[in-house]
Amino acid sequence: MIKLPFLKAKKRVSEEIFEAPTIGVKDIIAPSSITLVSDHLKLGNRFAKSFFIFSYPRYLSTGWFAPVINLNVPMDIGLHIHSIDTGRILKDLRKKITEVEAELIERKEKGLIRDPSLETAYQDLETLRDKLITAQEKMFKLGVYLTVYANTEKELREIEITLRSILEARLIYIKPALYQQKEGFNSCLPYGLDQIQVHTSMNTEPLSSTFPFISFDLSSNEGILYGINKHNNSLILFDRFSLENSNFVIFAKSGSGKSYTVKLEVLRQLMQGVETIILDPENEYRTLTEATGGSFINISLASPHHINPFDLPTTLREDEKPEDVLRSNILNLVGLMRLMLGGLTPEEDGIMDKALTETYAAKDITPETDPLTWSEKIPLMEDLEQVLEGMEGTESLVRRIRKFTKGTFAPFFNQPTNVSMEKPLVVFGIRDIEDELRPIAMFIVMRYIWNKVRSELKKRILVVDEAWWIMKTEDGASFLFGLCKRARKYWLGVTTITQDVGDFMKSDYGKPIITNSSLQLLLKQSPATIDVVQKTFNLTDEEKYLLLEAEVGEGIFIAGQKRVSIKVVASYIEDQIVTTSPEEILKIKKAKQELAGK
Repeated sequence: MIKLPFLKAKKRVSEEIFEAPTIGVKDIIAPSSITLVSDHLKLGNRFAKSFFIFSYPRYLSTGWFAPVINLNVPMDIGLHIHSIDTGRILKDLRKKITEVEAELIERKEKGLIRDPSLETAYQDLETLRDKLITAQEKMFKLGVYLTVYANTEKELREIEITLRSILEARLIYIKPALYQQKEGFNSCLPYGLDQIQVHTSMNTEPLSSTFPFISFDLSSNEGILYGINKHNNSLILFDRFSLENSNFVIFAKSGSGKSYTVKLEVLRQLMQGVETIILDPENEYRTLTEATGGSFINISLASPHHINPFDLPTTLREDEKPEDVLRSNILNLVGLMRLMLGGLTPEEDGIMDKALTETYAAKDITPETDPLTWSEKIPLMEDLEQVLEGMEGTESLVRRIRKFTKGTFAPFFNQPTNVSMEKPLVVFGIRDIEDELRPIAMFIVMRYIWNKVRSELKKRILVVDEAWWIMKTEDGASFLFGLCKRARKYWLGVTTITQDVGDFMKSDYGKPIITNSSLQLLLKQSPATIDVVQKTFNLTDEEKYLLLEAEVGEGIFIAGQKRVSIKVVASYIEDQIVTTSPEEILKIKKAKQELAGK
């Protein structure tokens, strides 16, 4: 009876030994093991290394920390800011200013040469003291600590090299927290612990530049409204002609709002006095043309509007020579003939070059004649045919070209030009022309526009919608690239729009056209092409997903080195003019019919 309590206690102990331990949150989130080394930590199978910033330059630019934040590397960052009593700082500053001033006076009395660094230090100290006294600034101690993670020690070293290169380019220097890796790791965790205690004194202004989460602002005093900055709800007001070139590329899938955006820009640019020319493959700018009193020129085989491929600039600039203009025009015509005749052999290429020169010469258009008289005697396609008939080895060329002089296509290609570009908005509609002729028609229209642009210098925009049509052929792509490259000299901004990014980028001229465009707009993208877009525009993964999930009229607006998230907005009146939604268009037509009935 006496031993029973002891037996019960012994039984309880043995039960506790074999009882399964309770698993808590700490057991779930903690690594399997932690290895502490002098210059890094090993958390399970992962490596971690902590650093601290110990030196800064005299000036810090806004957002200097953003490249580190945006680095595609797992990282914890600790920013520890400790306020300092202003009275104590002012006392220290007074003492320091007295010392520097005494040294400056001593150097002057001894006749020594001036020390710029000493004078600059004196000015900085005085400026800081004035701002502290007037409460414009406060003083703080700043500690910036970084902990990076990697799968191997080699990867850890590579991350360190990248970090150093980013920061040292800004004259900011880091050191690994040797023998303090545990303290560095803890200082980067959200405990508010500053266990490293490596601080730099800073006043409010440079301290504010450390804040990494900044959004670019694209508001200027001039230009037009492109949309709302989704990062900070500011207005994106911009003048495209203020950049090194005023070219604009727009990539978006069908139905994402690209035509709506372009129409809004055209409407607002017209109000600023900027003339606009549009190459319209679907005749969807016709309503805009009618609303603004512009000219809509229908390009088709049955249309009364004609453009002569042999047209030349009506006037030349002072720095242009007649022989250069004529030579450039003939080279472009050879490219057009390749398109029209289904390609040329090297021998036919040379024959065509000679035939075109002789065709112009037969009409007394040569480098020696007065360029002002050229427009009165421009040849036609049939004149080229006659010249080819008189040359040897041209039977195949003559046979192929007759389709454009006497055959089905003659009404469009073998006529003198009878269109005008006098109005502020001119739209060339090419919807009704056959698909096989569309690239040729676009080429001819762009050549005609280019000749007009070169003849008179004024601020203009050229919109090339569905540019992938002309990018299908090498000669067409080459001409569009040359136009984008030379447009700046003639105060022209080329807007290139495409929904088929894949076809556009297959061309050798796709990437150069983008790099020669200072403005870029990316709206909603297709999953099939998003990887090409990401690589072309160096997008982050966040920007990639933004474009995949974007609503209509939302995307990324890039101007030079700045990029913002944009939402295109329009007033009610603008929306009624530029909408491309079939439902909205039917409502507007119905409302007009009801008003007419009343």
